Amino acid sequence: MRGVVFDGKQVQVVDDLAVREPGPGEVLVAISAAGLCHSDLSVVDGTIPFPVPVVLGHEGAGVVQAVGAGVSHVVPGDHVALSTLANCGTCPECDRGRPTMCRQAIGRPGRPFSRGDRPLHQFACNSAFAERTVVKAVQAVRIPKDIPFSSAALIGCGVLTGVGAVLNRARVDRGDTVVVIGTGGIGLNVLQGARLAGALRIVAVDANPAKEAVARQFGATDFLTSAKGVRDLLPTGADHVFECVGRVELIRQAVDLLDRHGQAVLLGVPRASAEASFVVSSMFLDKAILGCRYGSSRPQRDIPLYAELYRQGRLLLDELVTETYPVEDFEKARADAEAGRVARGVLTF
Repeated sequence: MRGVVFDGKQVQVVDDLAVREPGPGEVLVAISAAGLCHSDLSVVDGTIPFPVPVVLGHEGAGVVQAVGAGVSHVVPGDHVALSTLANCGTCPECDRGRPTMCRQAIGRPGRPFSRGDRPLHQFACNSAFAERTVVKAVQAVRIPKDIPFSSAALIGCGVLTGVGAVLNRARVDRGDTVVVIGTGGIGLNVLQGARLAGALRIVAVDANPAKEAVARQFGATDFLTSAKGVRDLLPTGADHVFECVGRVELIRQAVDLLDRHGQAVLLGVPRASAEASFVVSSMFLDKAILGCRYGSSRPQRDIPLYAELYRQGRLLLDELVTETYPVEDFEKARADAEAGRVARGVLTF
C-alpha cells in the first residue's frame, strides 16, 4: 500500500508499505483523507525529534475495516475521525478526565508498519499518511456519514487543538477579549473557538495581510499585521492571548499583551531546546502562562460535539480546506504548506 515515509534524510511516497492486522483493543482504518499539519513538517525539519524511519501524518479520517477483540464501540463500515491520544483509560489522569496527560500516551511510539523486513515507527500513534493504519480503539471516534472525509479529518488535530485550547484550557468566557497570534490552521480554529465561546473582541495578528478575509470569516473582529497595534485596540491588554506560531519572540509578545488576570496560551511549537523570557514583575497581577497539549481534549466527547456543531453550521470545517492533493503530490502539498499558501492542505487516498 501507499504511504509517506521519512527516513531521517528525505520524505518519500512509497507503495510497498505494509501494516499488521489489529490486535485486541485495536482498530484497522482505511484512510480516506488526512490533513497536512505543521507538526508533520516539524518532524522533517527536526523541530520535533522523532525516531526514524517513520510513517508521517496524524490528522485523518476514514472507514473502519476491521476491529480486534474487545472492541465494540465501532464496527467495520463505520466512518471515524482519528485522534492522536492512545491513552490507557485507567490511570489517575485518564480517570480525572485528562487523557492528554496520560503517561502511557506520550513518548511510546509503536511500529505497526513494515517495508520488507524493516519495521517503521508510527507518528503520533496515528500515521494517517498511509492507505491503512492501526490505532488503539480509543483513538477511533465514530462520526456521521454525511460529513465529508476531507473536512472530518481536520477535527482530529487542528480543531481539537485550536477550539479545545479556547474551551477546555483557557475557558474563554462571554465578553472576554482574545488575541490570536498566527492565523494558520491552528490559529483559525482558535478564532472560531473564541467566537463559539462568546468573546466580545477577537483580534487576529498575522504578518500576511492576505489572511484578513479568512480570519474574519472564522471570527476575528479585528485584524492586524503586527502585535504593536493591539494596545490601540485594547489599551489595558487582553484577557487571553494565544501564540500559534512557535517563535520565542512572539511568546514574549503574548505575555506583554496581557491585561490583569490575563493568560497567555502557548500552542505553537518551537524547537525542543528553545527558551523564552519575560519580565517577572509583569506577572504579579494574577497573570499566567499556560502550556496546552492537544487542546486539553477528551476526543471521545469532543469530536462528536464538534461534528454536530459543524452539521449545525456553527463550526467551520469545509472553509479550512484550502486544497486537496492526491497522496502522490505530497511534495507540492508540503511546499504550499511551508510557503503559507494554504490554511490546511488535505491528502486524499
